[in-house]
Amino acid sequence: MNIKASKFWGSMKTTAFVLGCGLIIFVTFRNLPTWHLQHLWGASGIFWQTQWENLHHLLGGNEWAIFFLGPILLPFLIFWTFNGILLAADVTGKPRFITQYRIQLGKNDPVDREKLHHAISTVMVNSIFISLPMMILLFPIMKWRGDPCSLQLPTFHWFVLEMAICTLIEEILFYYSHRLVHHPLLYKHIHKKHHEWTAPIGIVSLYAHPVEHVVSNVLPVVTGPFLLRSHVISTTAWLSLALLATTVSHCGYHLPLLPSPEFHDFHHLKFNQCYGVLGLLDRLHGTDTIFKQTKAYERHFVLLSLTPLTKSIPDSPKKLD
Repeated sequence: MNIKASKFWGSMKTTAFVLGCGLIIFVTFRNLPTWHLQHLWGASGIFWQTQWENLHHLLGGNEWAIFFLGPILLPFLIFWTFNGILLAADVTGKPRFITQYRIQLGKNDPVDREKLHHAISTVMVNSIFISLPMMILLFPIMKWRGDPCSLQLPTFHWFVLEMAICTLIEEILFYYSHRLVHHPLLYKHIHKKHHEWTAPIGIVSLYAHPVEHVVSNVLPVVTGPFLLRSHVISTTAWLSLALLATTVSHCGYHLPLLPSPEFHDFHHLKFNQCYGVLGLLDRLHGTDTIFKQTKAYERHFVLLSLTPLTKSIPDSPKKLD
């Protein structure tokens, strides 16, 4: 067996072990935390069901209006609200509470205004002329698949399962489409635009060539709700979480209590590492080996203190020739 095949099967065994252990733990303990969460959900279920029915009635049962206000408008507003806060820090260098957590020290301090304006205009074009038509098209397709605006809300366990499945689908589709646009025949014409930002900021998460925006940004996220015939509430929650997650991974700040952006930040810095979202397929294909040898990997965890990781785990001093 050659080295490459050995690495592949080693990765397969590791992945199977991790997923197997996770499944066993879930099955063993699901009657403890999820039991309490289910009861909490159930206790407030009548309240949320009533609110949903009231909203449905307020909009006259107009499913187009419901879909527009939910999966289309709300994630868009959440994305720009969160990015508005980050942009204020990027442009002004304040507040210090945010900027002290910058990952690539000395970069975007402050951000180049001309470059930023170009990025924002590109993101707006992608959002209005690509994402919006695709989401409008998604509604009749989901209507054909099921009843996305049903008066009956999904159960707690199904909602949680949907979020997990959508996350795995996104990981698979994003990883391989991302690897594809890194192919030399496509990179120069398509993906190079996204990599103009070697030190990314939040808004850059949707800064991409139109082809890449469709293939790598939109399709991996909407495929899950389509396949699962998700309720409009589940779809709205998933799209909002996905946009928040990609913003965090590009934001350039390793902020307390938020998921670590070190993984994708390293991808922008080195280009040929860390292609995925979760890192599962990078582990499987060995596209995180260099990352694992860096200080960025040591910093790749949820920060639970107020001390910036660039201070507690600083980069190794550069060797002098």
